[in-house]
Amino acid sequence: MPKLKEQFYFRKALLADIETIWKILQQAIERRKEDGSKQWQDGYPNPETIENDINNNFGFVLESKNEIIAYAALIFDLEPAYEIIEGKWLSDKEYLVVHRVAVSTESARKGVATQIFKEIEKIAISKNIFSIKVDTNFDNIPMLKILNKLGYQYCGEVYFRGAARKAFEKLLN
Repeated sequence: MPKLKEQFYFRKALLADIETIWKILQQAIERRKEDGSKQWQDGYPNPETIENDINNNFGFVLESKNEIIAYAALIFDLEPAYEIIEGKWLSDKEYLVVHRVAVSTESARKGVATQIFKEIEKIAISKNIFSIKVDTNFDNIPMLKILNKLGYQYCGEVYFRGAARKAFEKLLN
Protein backbone atom coordinates (compact mmCIF):
# COMPACT_ATOMS: atom_id res chain seq x y z
CA MET A 1 0.00 0.00 0.00
CA PRO A 2 1.47 3.41 -0.93
CA LYS A 3 2.49 5.67 1.93
CA LEU A 4 0.23 8.70 2.28
CA LYS A 5 2.06 11.99 1.93
CA GLU A 6 2.00 14.08 5.10
CA GLN A 7 0.02 17.31 4.76
CA PHE A 8 1.82 20.48 5.77
CA TYR A 9 0.49 23.98 6.28
CA PHE A 10 2.93 26.91 6.22
CA ARG A 11 1.56 30.11 7.73
CA LYS A 12 2.49 33.34 9.44
CA ALA A 13 3.24 32.90 13.11
CA LEU A 14 0.95 34.52 15.68
CA LEU A 15 1.84 35.92 19.09
CA ALA A 16 -0.19 33.04 20.54
CA ASP A 17 2.38 30.66 18.98
CA ILE A 18 5.39 32.05 20.89
CA GLU A 19 5.42 29.39 23.62
CA THR A 20 5.37 26.53 21.10
CA ILE A 21 7.93 28.22 18.84
CA TRP A 22 10.23 28.85 21.80
CA LYS A 23 9.98 25.18 22.81
CA ILE A 24 10.96 24.16 19.26
CA LEU A 25 13.86 26.63 19.24
CA GLN A 26 15.06 25.31 22.62
CA GLN A 27 15.02 21.78 21.20
CA ALA A 28 17.00 22.94 18.17
CA ILE A 29 19.47 24.80 20.40
CA GLU A 30 20.00 21.59 22.38
CA ARG A 31 20.48 19.54 19.17
CA ARG A 32 23.10 22.04 17.96
CA LYS A 33 24.91 21.60 21.29
CA GLU A 34 24.66 17.78 21.13
CA ASP A 35 26.03 17.89 17.56
CA GLY A 36 29.03 19.85 18.83
CA SER A 37 27.97 23.05 17.08
CA LYS A 38 28.61 26.47 18.57
CA GLN A 39 25.59 27.91 16.74
CA TRP A 40 22.87 29.31 19.03
CA GLN A 41 24.86 28.62 22.20
CA ASP A 42 25.06 32.26 23.33
CA GLY A 43 21.51 33.18 24.35
CA TYR A 44 20.35 33.88 20.79
CA PRO A 45 17.72 33.31 19.58
CA ASN A 46 15.43 33.90 22.54
CA PRO A 47 11.72 34.58 23.19
CA GLU A 48 12.20 38.30 22.43
CA THR A 49 13.68 37.37 19.04
CA ILE A 50 10.54 35.39 18.24
CA GLU A 51 8.25 38.18 19.42
CA ASN A 52 10.14 40.69 17.25
CA ASP A 53 9.93 38.31 14.27
CA ILE A 54 6.16 38.00 14.68
CA ASN A 55 5.61 41.72 15.24
CA ASN A 56 7.62 42.44 12.08
CA ASN A 57 5.73 39.76 10.08
CA PHE A 58 8.94 37.69 9.71
CA GLY A 59 7.82 34.64 11.70
CA PHE A 60 6.37 31.57 9.95
CA VAL A 61 5.42 28.15 11.23
CA LEU A 62 4.99 24.79 9.55
CA GLU A 63 2.08 22.74 10.86
CA SER A 64 1.28 19.08 10.48
CA LYS A 65 -1.97 17.64 11.84
CA ASN A 66 -2.77 21.05 13.38
CA GLU A 67 0.48 21.03 15.39
CA ILE A 68 3.37 23.45 14.93
CA ILE A 69 6.42 21.36 14.07
CA ALA A 70 8.85 23.98 12.74
CA TYR A 71 9.68 27.68 12.60
CA ALA A 72 11.53 30.05 10.29
CA ALA A 73 11.97 33.80 9.95
CA LEU A 74 11.54 35.17 6.42
CA ILE A 75 12.81 38.68 5.89
CA PHE A 76 11.75 40.48 2.72
CA ASP A 77 14.18 43.29 3.30
CA LEU A 78 17.84 44.11 3.11
CA GLU A 79 20.00 42.09 5.51
CA PRO A 80 22.75 44.51 6.61
CA ALA A 81 25.16 41.65 7.39
CA TYR A 82 24.88 40.52 3.76
CA GLU A 83 26.13 43.85 2.40
CA ILE A 84 29.72 42.82 3.14
CA ILE A 85 30.64 39.32 2.03
CA GLU A 86 34.04 37.70 1.81
CA GLY A 87 33.21 36.18 -1.55
CA LYS A 88 30.51 37.08 -4.06
CA TRP A 89 26.74 36.64 -4.15
CA LEU A 90 25.30 35.01 -7.28
CA SER A 91 23.16 38.08 -7.95
CA ASP A 92 22.41 41.63 -6.88
CA LYS A 93 18.66 41.01 -7.27
CA GLU A 94 16.04 41.62 -4.62
CA TYR A 95 16.18 38.67 -2.23
CA LEU A 96 14.43 36.89 0.60
CA VAL A 97 16.47 36.15 3.73
CA VAL A 98 15.91 32.99 5.76
CA HIS A 99 16.90 32.98 9.43
CA ARG A 100 16.22 30.86 12.52
CA VAL A 101 15.06 27.61 10.89
CA ALA A 102 14.15 25.21 13.70
CA VAL A 103 12.34 21.87 13.71
CA SER A 104 10.80 20.10 16.71
CA THR A 105 12.70 17.11 18.07
CA GLU A 106 9.82 14.79 17.12
CA SER A 107 10.01 15.98 13.50
CA ALA A 108 13.79 16.37 13.18
CA ARG A 109 15.63 14.43 10.49
CA LYS A 110 12.39 13.56 8.70
CA GLY A 111 12.61 16.04 5.81
CA VAL A 112 10.70 18.81 7.59
CA ALA A 113 13.42 21.46 7.11
CA THR A 114 13.51 20.54 3.43
CA GLN A 115 9.74 21.07 3.30
CA ILE A 116 10.14 24.48 4.95
CA PHE A 117 12.59 25.56 2.26
CA LYS A 118 10.22 24.35 -0.47
CA GLU A 119 7.43 26.44 1.08
CA ILE A 120 9.77 29.44 1.37
CA GLU A 121 10.63 29.13 -2.32
CA LYS A 122 6.91 29.16 -3.22
CA ILE A 123 6.38 32.31 -1.15
CA ALA A 124 9.38 34.03 -2.74
CA ILE A 125 8.15 33.24 -6.26
CA SER A 126 4.61 34.41 -5.38
CA LYS A 127 6.15 37.78 -4.42
CA ASN A 128 8.28 37.91 -7.61
CA ILE A 129 11.48 37.44 -5.64
CA PHE A 130 13.83 35.03 -7.37
CA SER A 131 16.77 34.95 -4.98
CA ILE A 132 16.94 33.41 -1.51
CA LYS A 133 19.90 34.06 0.75
CA VAL A 134 20.68 32.17 3.94
CA ASP A 135 23.63 31.74 6.25
CA THR A 136 24.61 29.13 8.79
CA ASN A 137 27.42 28.22 11.11
CA PHE A 138 30.33 26.26 9.63
CA ASP A 139 29.56 23.44 12.08
CA ASN A 140 25.80 23.13 11.48
CA ILE A 141 26.17 19.96 9.43
CA PRO A 142 22.42 19.15 9.09
CA MET A 143 21.69 22.62 7.62
CA LEU A 144 24.74 22.51 5.35
CA LYS A 145 23.49 19.17 3.97
CA ILE A 146 19.98 20.56 3.38
CA LEU A 147 21.29 23.64 1.58
CA ASN A 148 23.52 21.48 -0.61
CA LYS A 149 20.69 19.04 -1.39
CA LEU A 150 18.34 21.88 -2.38
CA GLY A 151 20.82 23.58 -4.70
CA TYR A 152 21.89 26.54 -2.56
CA GLN A 153 25.33 27.65 -3.65
CA TYR A 154 28.07 28.65 -1.24
CA CYS A 155 28.98 32.29 -1.91
CA GLY A 156 31.43 33.15 0.88
CA GLU A 157 31.36 34.34 4.46
CA VAL A 158 29.31 37.01 6.21
CA TYR A 159 29.61 38.12 9.82
CA PHE A 160 26.90 38.11 12.49
CA ARG A 161 27.59 39.27 16.03
CA GLY A 162 31.34 39.04 15.36
CA ALA A 163 31.35 35.47 14.02
CA ALA A 164 31.89 34.25 10.45
CA ARG A 165 28.97 32.40 8.88
CA LYS A 166 28.77 30.46 5.64
CA ALA A 167 26.56 32.34 3.17
CA PHE A 168 24.46 30.67 0.47
CA GLU A 169 22.18 31.83 -2.31
CA LYS A 170 19.73 30.07 -4.58
CA LEU A 171 18.31 31.64 -7.72
CA LEU A 172 14.75 30.58 -8.51
CA ASN A 173 13.15 30.31 -11.96
